[in-house]
Amino acid sequence: MGRPGYVTVPILSVLAAIGYVYYTAVFLAIPAWLGLTTAAGLANAAAFTALAAACVATYAVAVLRDPGRVPASFVPDVEDAGSPLHEIKRKGGDLRYCQKCSHYKPPRAHHCRVCKRCVLRMDHHCIWINNCVGHGNYKIFLIFVLYAVIACLYSMVLIIGGAMHLPKDEQLGSDSPRTSIIVCGVLLCPLALALMVLLGWHVYLILHNKTTIEYHEGVRAMWLAEKAGNLYHHPYNLGVYENLISVLGPNMFCWLCPISRNIGSGVRFRTSYDIPLSKAPM
Repeated sequence: MGRPGYVTVPILSVLAAIGYVYYTAVFLAIPAWLGLTTAAGLANAAAFTALAAACVATYAVAVLRDPGRVPASFVPDVEDAGSPLHEIKRKGGDLRYCQKCSHYKPPRAHHCRVCKRCVLRMDHHCIWINNCVGHGNYKIFLIFVLYAVIACLYSMVLIIGGAMHLPKDEQLGSDSPRTSIIVCGVLLCPLALALMVLLGWHVYLILHNKTTIEYHEGVRAMWLAEKAGNLYHHPYNLGVYENLISVLGPNMFCWLCPISRNIGSGVRFRTSYDIPLSKAPM
């Protein structure tokens, strides 16, 4: 497993997959179905090229952007009235302190064993970008997955159309368009399914203002609370709309814009204790 910031085999695999799908869709499927010299063919080739470029660009940013580094000066202030919630260790009840990084952990931060440092609002470490997905690159990671899902569905339509319009008497061979189109279609089916599941999972997490780590921690916390006869409530769940703007930003028109950045410092997050009880999520 490569160090963050280095090009690894999974990264090369993703880029190779994008290149192969792009070549098959634009230079094999579209010519067979619509023809590259027609207005419809040129329009679809241009649209798919723009979508593929957006996928590569957002993927590169997700790979290269720092997921969020804990400031060296960070020290939790337990007397700060503006921070009513402080995360503590399950054992002992002390403030969360990273022995490996030698500093306190802000809320929602976790230590990544691969990156060998703490990451702000860490969701998970992704081998496909050789980087953590955290506060700094979560939004661009989500946008990349969304673009990738759209590109997969679009390319499947083009490939199915191209396969249906290939000459009936064409022989199958390693260099024939039919073989490339069929292979690409077979590869796209599980890829599209996996990406759609991943996108659906992160949409669920955003709507509840959770990370993947917090989801699994919440399952355990809910079990312990029910065992003690109590109710568990995720403290960062502010309601659907507030959850969306806390992750994607206050401007709805920039939610899916790849150039807009995440909001906040990643050191402090709003909680359900910050809003009036009458507006608190059920």
